[in-house]
Amino acid sequence: MVAASASEELDVVIIGAGISGINASYRLQTMTKWQNYTVLEGRSEMGGTWSLFNYPGIRSDSDMYTLGFPFRPWLDAKGIASGEDILKYVKDTARETGVDKHIRYNHKVQRLDWNSETKRWTLYVNANGQEKTFTSRFVYSCAGYYSYDEGHNPELPGQDNFQGKLVHPQFWPKDLDYVDKKVVVVGSGATAITVVPAMAEKVKSITMLQRSPGYFLKLPRRDAVVELWKKILPSQAAHSFIRMRNAFRAYLLVWICKGFPSVARRVLRYLTAKELPPHIPLDPHFNPSYNPWDQRICLDPDGEFFASLRSGKANIATGHIDTITSNGIKLKDGSFLEADIIIAATGLKMTMAGGSQLYVDGKKKDIGQLYIYKGQMLEDVPNFGLCLGYTNASWTLGSDLASRYIARLINEMDKKGIDVVTPRCDHTTVNEKPLINLNSGYITRARKDLPKGGNKAPWYLRHSFFYDLLVVKFGSVLDSLELSAATRAQELTE
Repeated sequence: MVAASASEELDVVIIGAGISGINASYRLQTMTKWQNYTVLEGRSEMGGTWSLFNYPGIRSDSDMYTLGFPFRPWLDAKGIASGEDILKYVKDTARETGVDKHIRYNHKVQRLDWNSETKRWTLYVNANGQEKTFTSRFVYSCAGYYSYDEGHNPELPGQDNFQGKLVHPQFWPKDLDYVDKKVVVVGSGATAITVVPAMAEKVKSITMLQRSPGYFLKLPRRDAVVELWKKILPSQAAHSFIRMRNAFRAYLLVWICKGFPSVARRVLRYLTAKELPPHIPLDPHFNPSYNPWDQRICLDPDGEFFASLRSGKANIATGHIDTITSNGIKLKDGSFLEADIIIAATGLKMTMAGGSQLYVDGKKKDIGQLYIYKGQMLEDVPNFGLCLGYTNASWTLGSDLASRYIARLINEMDKKGIDVVTPRCDHTTVNEKPLINLNSGYITRARKDLPKGGNKAPWYLRHSFFYDLLVVKFGSVLDSLELSAATRAQELTE
């Protein structure tokens, strides 16, 4: 990289211009006096996930009344939205709130250094091949939890033998021609059940190959009750009411699944059986080895996935890959799936803080060795926020609460004349627990890279929207934080 230019000084640097970064920026500029901020985005476009992913059928896996911004109503009639519509919504929100004027594109944060003497972060940034540096009082990482540079790419046995195209959904080739092709989608998560019905009408055949089955739940894209409320109530009131109602429904679903797993399992399998065509049996294809919500339940808007199975264009296979040949996949049970295209919907590679390196007074901090504080800060890391949403509900429900807490914290720092806040964990009283209570592959693979969760407050991730909402609005802001008096406030009193 080209040598760094003079450092620019800021109050706050927000990392990432996805849905979390836009939300955080709005909270910062409407709830605090710290208006000298910038958003550093490593890519050339805002939108995060909704800009990066371009595979057929890309859509939300949560309803937009909870995934969308609480301060800007989602007006589209479809609650489950396409990636294109979500990206437009994010861009429109950024423009209307003025957040877009604070975004710097192609600014990839490589390293963050905290200096206790200056009480500032220095950020080393790759801006189109040139190194830039920024200094900031506070850094708030809204870069999500997965790598934009690489997905999870397990070595499929014999994949070098394949003469067709091997595609990862995270890096979908825009010129991929799949008309009248034989396609096999390896995987059974949200991406797989989105791609299959989206491609089914144009391909010759498409098969979802799963190693282990999951749970599915059919939901309508349009909710008649929601539409009625939108006609009766003003736009913002309707949006807020629907948001709370849908958040409660999601919480209730998780509560039932966790509290009564055998009942939830029977109900979900019964609903699935009703959607299947006669030639596709419930077992083994829809007989998961785990309980509901040990992994996320895949939402099937309007039953599109099951409709593609009933059409005969799509199929499902359950088994382990023996080897990939020049023209398909041989399974260990001896069956063979012909393929011109193999789509490796094998998941994400998780990473924290956008993969940037974190240093405090010259000492590197391994995020995987640090306890998380209130789901949005890290122990022993001063003036640093980590924006994480929910995994058992809509992401934005949690990420917005994180940003509102950070805004309250900044206001409290101003009010009390505090320069530095550092979470300090008493390891003699806190026992480690998994940060995320799911056993999905992408989470179990990344356990060592995720912050540690504790068994008591405030050392765990947020998990219940309604409880967390009360804590963020009315709970203590400074508990378990080491505070350093503001230099400027000291100077004023001397």
